[in-house]
Amino acid sequence: MSDFQFQDMLPLGKDETPYRLVTKDHVSTIEAAGRTFLKVEPAGLTLLAREAMRDIAHLLRPGHLAQLARILEDPEASSNDRFVAMELLRNANIASGFVLPSCQDTGTAIVMGKKGQHVLTEGNDEAALARGIADTYRTTNLRYSQLAPLDMYREVNTKTNLPAQIELFATEGDAYKFLFMAKGGGSANKSYLYQETKALLNPDSLLAFVEQKIRALGTAACPPYHLAVVVGGTSAEQTLKVAKLASARYLDSLPTEGNELGRGFRDVGLEQQILAIAQRTGIGAQFGGKYFCHDVRVIRLPRHGASCPVGIAVSCSADRQARAMITKDGIFLEALERDPAKYLPETTDAELGGEVVRIDLNRPMSEIRAELSRYPIKTRLSLTGPMVVARDIAHAKIKERLDRGEGMPGYMKDFMVYYAGPAKTPEGYASGSFGPTTAGRMDAYVDLFQANGGSYVMLAKGNRSRAVTEACKKHGGFYLGSIGGPAARLAKDCIKKVEVLEYPELGMEAVWKIEVVDFPAFIVVDDKGSDFFADIEGPKGKRLDVTK
Repeated sequence: MSDFQFQDMLPLGKDETPYRLVTKDHVSTIEAAGRTFLKVEPAGLTLLAREAMRDIAHLLRPGHLAQLARILEDPEASSNDRFVAMELLRNANIASGFVLPSCQDTGTAIVMGKKGQHVLTEGNDEAALARGIADTYRTTNLRYSQLAPLDMYREVNTKTNLPAQIELFATEGDAYKFLFMAKGGGSANKSYLYQETKALLNPDSLLAFVEQKIRALGTAACPPYHLAVVVGGTSAEQTLKVAKLASARYLDSLPTEGNELGRGFRDVGLEQQILAIAQRTGIGAQFGGKYFCHDVRVIRLPRHGASCPVGIAVSCSADRQARAMITKDGIFLEALERDPAKYLPETTDAELGGEVVRIDLNRPMSEIRAELSRYPIKTRLSLTGPMVVARDIAHAKIKERLDRGEGMPGYMKDFMVYYAGPAKTPEGYASGSFGPTTAGRMDAYVDLFQANGGSYVMLAKGNRSRAVTEACKKHGGFYLGSIGGPAARLAKDCIKKVEVLEYPELGMEAVWKIEVVDFPAFIVVDDKGSDFFADIEGPKGKRLDVTK
């Protein structure tokens, strides 16, 4: 065994993260067996988790905000790119007040910890961390998203946002290091695993493969994205975990070349090639343009000779993660940006470019549809007036009524329907953070509902299936895209009144009626069969249907 060599598969370089001191309490050192050990009390872990989940629900990294600001300065950015970037910066400014979270889907709590061998705790670190996570969700205006299965088909909300995904590892050293993440459903649903072969491992095949998969990502997870592509892996689950960590820029300090022992590395040249592909897709920051992605991380891992897993993951515009560490000097958390206003330029809506059509929602549905019919897809809208809010469970209940022959509820005929679900409403506010839900989850209902006189104008985020386009053409309907990401901005500036119409027992899944002012939207699907996403050109000019 004299030739044995061990190498960390993901050898990280120096941690350049800026940290803030949370507290010097709950940590001490003790001497034993000739060594100095760091002792961490459970209350310290609880405090750290509480602070971390609170921060990442309201604050963003300075680097992410700087990337948004650069979109406004780029002459190659489309007017839609700049409009979305401006909305996201305004949203960050509002969320930094620690009242409204940046996104209404406040996510699954994810914690990765690496505990040095000279760190002593009382044993159940996972429970202490989970307590801190639950404290944050209970005491702030975040949303409970975790469903506990009672059997294979029935579920109930846990009302704590637990369980969290907590994974703790043993390592060398005298520090306890963490990565905290909040992963919303839209972003999590854009994590993909592909089982390929060595035939993929040449430049032409790999780039063509990646381009196809990038175009199929769509916008439901709220771009601009931080995109991660991982090629290889010792198992499928490792490939996907590395993709998630890479999308959080946790692996940025990896080496940039491999070696014969099998370490993972970043391919920075390929990152730039893939970023160029993302820019030329035309998808842009949700409604056409250059900024589908802020940046790309490409990680190459060792693999079994018979397997070539490929993982793709994104971190969305709600780019929620923070590093943390506990040392003998105290408990530290990554210093996120508490003054995002400094990234806001003196830019007016007029300077952002593009015609804005104002739509009065107080009129009969026939008049609203007639006006929308005058404008092409990608037209930017400003909506004012009443709309109803209904998503998955409400749609299922309305379908049950139709199946029983009870007819379509009047509110689905008379008002635009917004697919959304609010976070908790802060005292003194009309609404909690109230951003759009992924539209595709309601696709199966559209033709039936429109045939029964409802859902003629829908508002949500992301691309939709061909069946929705065909239904809108057949029945004279429209799908409007809302900007994914600025849930706090919409709640503070656009939503003026919220009331429950039906199914109050469903909580956030109830049917709501809301009043909005200057609510931003775009025409994505019209009554003529046009679909913005279906018009995106694929590789070599071939049209690619990303709605499938």
